[in-house]
Amino acid sequence: MTQEKITVRATVLADKQKVWDCYTQPGHITKWNFADPSWHCPTATNDMKVGGRYVARMEAKDGSFGFDFDAVYKEINQGLSFIYEFGGRLAKVEFNEADGQTEVTVTFDPETENSVELQRNGWQAILENFKKYTEAN
Repeated sequence: MTQEKITVRATVLADKQKVWDCYTQPGHITKWNFADPSWHCPTATNDMKVGGRYVARMEAKDGSFGFDFDAVYKEINQGLSFIYEFGGRLAKVEFNEADGQTEVTVTFDPETENSVELQRNGWQAILENFKKYTEAN
C-alpha cells in the first residue's frame, strides 16, 4: 500500500526569483536547511539539471549524528518547480508568486520509519527556517 504524499507550504515575503535563488543556491542552502537550531547544514552542492545531483549535509552541531540528503533531479521548470528523487522517493517543490510574495509548496513521498506527523513537522520546520532566512536577506 502506498502512503499518501505529505505537503508543507510557506508564504515568503519576497519575489519568486529571490525565493528560487535562496532555495537552490548552495551558499544560501547551508544557512537554512535544518529543522532544529541544534542542527546545521555545513555543506551543500546543487547541479541543477535533469540528472544532476543535490546533496546537503545535515548534522547535529555536537557531531553526534549526521546524514547526506542526496537527490537526483527528474524535472526542472526554471523558476517555477522541480522534482527530485531521493532514496526511491519523490519530492516536488513549487514556487507561486502573487502580490509580491511567493508561496513555496513541497509535496513528498513519506518514508516508513517515522510517523507522517513527525515527517510533516520536520519538513515544515525546515521550510519555516527557509522563510525566515529569505525574508531577512
